[in-house]
Amino acid sequence: MDAWNIRDFEPEDLEAVVRMDSSSTTTNQSPLFALSDVVGSLLNRHPAVVAVTDGRIVGTAVGRIDEDRAWVMRISLDPGWRKRGLGSALLSQLEHRLLAKGVRRVTALLPDGETGAAALTNSGFAARAGVTYYEKVETVSPQSVEVLALLGGGVPPAGLWRQVAGMAREKSLIERKIVLPLSQPELAADHGVAAPRAVVLFGPPGTGKTTFARAIASRLGWPFVELFPSRLASNGNGLAAGLGHAFTAMDELEHVVVFIDEVEEVAAQRHPGSPSVGVVNELLKSIVGFRERAGRLLVCATNSVRALDDAFLRHGRFDYVLPIGAPDAEARHALWERYLGNEKVDVSGLVDATEGYTPADVAHAARTVAQATFERSVDSGGRCHADTQDYLNVIDKVRPTLTPEMVRAFDEDIATHART
Repeated sequence: MDAWNIRDFEPEDLEAVVRMDSSSTTTNQSPLFALSDVVGSLLNRHPAVVAVTDGRIVGTAVGRIDEDRAWVMRISLDPGWRKRGLGSALLSQLEHRLLAKGVRRVTALLPDGETGAAALTNSGFAARAGVTYYEKVETVSPQSVEVLALLGGGVPPAGLWRQVAGMAREKSLIERKIVLPLSQPELAADHGVAAPRAVVLFGPPGTGKTTFARAIASRLGWPFVELFPSRLASNGNGLAAGLGHAFTAMDELEHVVVFIDEVEEVAAQRHPGSPSVGVVNELLKSIVGFRERAGRLLVCATNSVRALDDAFLRHGRFDYVLPIGAPDAEARHALWERYLGNEKVDVSGLVDATEGYTPADVAHAARTVAQATFERSVDSGGRCHADTQDYLNVIDKVRPTLTPEMVRAFDEDIATHART
């Protein structure tokens, strides 16, 4: 019979237990409980046992108690001590200690084929079929919450990306150029792709630039911080100092999408003696520092990309300069279907009647009809519905945001400034 002694874990065992953890695994899948979680349980004196032979630790079993339930967080074995019954012996001793604490149910989560699976089976643990393990890793640490609150940021709700109706061309461009490299950095690096750190979205007002910025953060699951120049300037130290302080504070965040709307207000063409020189210089300096760390993205939006300072758009500061224009017919069809709800109307007729409309224009027209229909329902005492003509009547009165001159200017900006 193999000789080993099983005893309670002691703090001086920690280094040996951590060292053995990586050599113990028998699968290439990540453990369900990270090593940091295991160490936390050990340091907080949750039940754990170690097996010792000749003064050397050759196995460990770590538990964590949650009221009347306990988790077997890790069963680790020295490779030379596998298949000798040591795992079952460790588990048995850990169970005794858990039962003594009043635990009624003991649960373990292991990747298929991991060390300890045989011990669990031999000890009477039943594997539950048809159970899917779900996991979500939050991107905001407790330490980051205070910084986000100070900056007025937060994590956008999940699913905003799916809610961006239509705009298939822009969504595809942003998904492939921005989201994919940031969400799969190791694969991107393996292909020599550098994940973007800063991008500019330009286009006429109301085309959805802010919506896209928030949707990117939602798609990544990262915190979203919008910097408002007026708010930064109101701290009494001036806009340039406010920008510097905000970017310095964001160094505390592991991941973040920073958004500056109408960036032409703080990064317009500099002229000698202009008060904007100091602001632009501070912003340029902040962008350089911001780009030095991974896991972050600066999104600047502008209605007039031609008004931006030449140095601001220089290669090396912004990875992409992407046009966000008015929705095409397919996108307008998707927008209208989103807002129509249960109303039975000729969607194609509305699409044809709203050429040149921005998403904001479509939303305004749809809300106007919805309000009028609601008021009719209240006045009549019954449920009223809008028809195609109701929408066309409102469309006829809504002035599109985009003028022919704006469309021509946007096309020129694409030719001279877009970088995709």
